[in-house]
Amino acid sequence: MENQPIFTNDAIVFGLLMLALGFVFYTESKKTGFWSVFYKYIPGLLMCYLIPAIFNSLNLISADVSQTYFIASRYLLPASLVLLTISIDLKAIFNLGWKALVMFFTGTIGIVIGGPIAILIISSFSPETVGGAGFDATWRGLATLAGSWIGGGANQAAMLEIYEFNQELYGGMVLVDIVVANIWMAVILLGIGKRKKIDAWLKADNTAIDELQQKVQNFSDKITRIPSLTDYMIILMFAFTAVGIAHFGSEIISTYLTENFDAVSNPKSALSSFGSSFFWLISIATLIGILLSFTKAKNYEGAGASKIGSVFIYILVATIGMKMDLGKIFENPGLILIGLVWMAIHAGLLILVAKLIKAPYFFLAVGSQANVGGAASAPVVAAAFHPSLATVGALLAVFGYVVGTYGAILCAELMKIAAGG
Repeated sequence: MENQPIFTNDAIVFGLLMLALGFVFYTESKKTGFWSVFYKYIPGLLMCYLIPAIFNSLNLISADVSQTYFIASRYLLPASLVLLTISIDLKAIFNLGWKALVMFFTGTIGIVIGGPIAILIISSFSPETVGGAGFDATWRGLATLAGSWIGGGANQAAMLEIYEFNQELYGGMVLVDIVVANIWMAVILLGIGKRKKIDAWLKADNTAIDELQQKVQNFSDKITRIPSLTDYMIILMFAFTAVGIAHFGSEIISTYLTENFDAVSNPKSALSSFGSSFFWLISIATLIGILLSFTKAKNYEGAGASKIGSVFIYILVATIGMKMDLGKIFENPGLILIGLVWMAIHAGLLILVAKLIKAPYFFLAVGSQANVGGAASAPVVAAAFHPSLATVGALLAVFGYVVGTYGAILCAELMKIAAGG
């Protein structure tokens, strides 16, 4: 295998990721000196993401070889969703109101119109970049990007089937997806550190978000206790029993739907994402967390349930960062440029609408990531604002799965017209 990384053993890879996380948290806790100034400008979460990206770029580790991302996304992400949702106040989540949905759909529209506009802009000075004939046509490949950036992996696979893009050229599109989506996520994480300034500029009304955070904080303060070993065991029991149930349920549901409904089993169908076990895994885990929030299980927040959930989230962040190879940003400049212009249109539309409706930066960031990053990164970005908000990210990301293929088909047809296909 070419470019085999220096460390292929996952125990070593995981050790390096934990070393990076420990380093960031230790240095971020320093209240004086160089690190206090450094973290004033660069959020700790961004560093948890960038250090593994640097490890990957130096070929120390590789997301292609390692299973750490798969384990973090399939086991630790659903566990964290349960623990971060266990103390949620569902009524307060709904009180966040219509702006969350408006920003989510703005993000979707930004991706749908961004693709064709990016093709028109790039074709004006580099027509060969957006050319290609038949199944090699660039717009067919970009359709897979639209699937990924509105829904996620399942939608991306559906678009590859629907538009039959040349599989040999597909790797180039995956590269654009990873590079551009990761650059954008880095920008969003950078913005989290400056959210007060951004919210002031947007003239945003943060009342509902502040109330939700305060409610969770007050509840947590009221029930906080020194956790015992029994508390930790029960917290992990809730988390991983739920993960087991979610895996069991997701396999049964996705298999049943795939075997009994042609619309789900046909990869070219707009409903094919309902056959994705990951879609059901996230949905069931979030639902279990919400159901537990109506029971006495929510009192385990006082023993640190959300802190353990946050540990899992940060491990996931490190494994997501590991997928980014900084050196590949310049590998296919034409395609990367299309992706960057496309993402800039998505971002610009979100900023414009946020300014018009005075939506907080939280809704902009999570609305965007629920589209572009999907279920793996929307809860991460939401939890970066406050652990209690992870549920919002998860719910919007599930929404993204549902509308992903429809939005991507519309985008692909518009790109076909723009490319003169």
